This record gives sequence, C-alpha cells and structure tokens, in this order.
Amino acid sequence: MTNLRLRYQTLEFGKLDIHLCTLRDKQQFHDPAGVAEGLGISSATWPIFGVLWPSSLVLAHFMDNYDVGSKRILEVGCGMGLSSLLLNKQCADITATDYHPEAQKFLQRNALLNEGDEIAFEQVDWADKKESLGLFDVIIGSDLLYEDEHIELLANFIEQHANPNCEVVIVDPGRGRKAKLSDRMIEFGFTSAHEKPLNTDYLDETFKGYILTFKRLKH
Repeated sequence: MTNLRLRYQTLEFGKLDIHLCTLRDKQQFHDPAGVAEGLGISSATWPIFGVLWPSSLVLAHFMDNYDVGSKRILEVGCGMGLSSLLLNKQCADITATDYHPEAQKFLQRNALLNEGDEIAFEQVDWADKKESLGLFDVIIGSDLLYEDEHIELLANFIEQHANPNCEVVIVDPGRGRKAKLSDRMIEFGFTSAHEKPLNTDYLDETFKGYILTFKRLKH
C-alpha cells in the first residue's frame, strides 16, 4: 500500500461498529509491478475497488437485518468487503471474492482492524471455472453490472456456485441492466423481486437503485 493515501472511518450498524480503512479517494493508484495492468485493470479503474460506494452501504444494512443462521455466504465483487466484514463480525460463514489484486490485502487488514477472524477470500474472474469455491446458500453483491457483458458472466458465475436452494441479493444503483439479469436468473429457476431500500438516511444522497433478490427452492 506504499504511496497510497488512506482514509479511516467507523460505520454504525445498530450497536455494532465497523472500522474501515479505504483509499482516500478515486485518485489513488499504485501498481509498480504492473499486476493490475496485466489483469486488464487500467490506472483509471484501479481505485474503484478501494472506496466505499452507496450500493455497498445499502447491501450491508440489508444484510445486518438478514437471518444468517448457519448459511454459507459468498460476496461477489466485494471491493472493500463491507458486508463481509459485518457478517464476519457476526460470526457468519462468509467467503469474499474480487478480481482486483489489492482487494484481499485491504479485506484482511480491515478484518484485523475489527478484531475479527481472517475472512476466506479467493481472487476470481467470473469467466473462469473456480470449482474450489464450492456452493453457497446465499450469494450477495453490490454495483456489479457495469457493462452488458457482465450480465451473462455474473448470472453464470452465480449459477455455478449456487446450491439448489439459494437466495441471491444484488444491490444495483440503477445502471439499467437489472431486468436482463432477472431474465437470466429466472432461466436458472430463480424467482425475482426488485425493491427500494426502506431507509437510506445513512447515505448523503437519495438512492435511485434497487435491491434485487432471487430465490430458488428445489426441495
């Protein structure tokens, strides 16, 4: 993390505090060995993983009230992994994934910052078959559909790692691709629902997106 300017903040979820170290802003960049560049991540898009986005806050607040139980949970495209950190603090069975080469470092740094256990993490490309990840009861993510091609990639990745009985929660800020993702998920046997978050007072601006929930019950 050399040469990066960082920001520390504390987010409140009821009586639970989550301490977070992020990039200070979207102007940060540090890829001296060209690792990110080799993965196709440009200097302009490099910082995107490392700041806190409204959709990730909406997802975390949704998961804070979610009945986790003993379910195995996967966060897709975790970025700063706020939801993973929150679930880890609640002793949930959480695994985080992201494509960015720096995501794991920040995730584990923040897990330590919150005095939590190390979070299971795998660096994944949605186009790859990552059978070592296994199957999950709940799959979550936020702000994942940047391009049209991401719809098919994300849907296929979810299907690959979804148990027969599975719930998927995706927070989308309103990039215009939620209907196409829903169509694809329905083809995989999921029901689909879109809802506005009930209370977003924790955001600086009105949230224009939706919480997408997909459920499949086979037995």
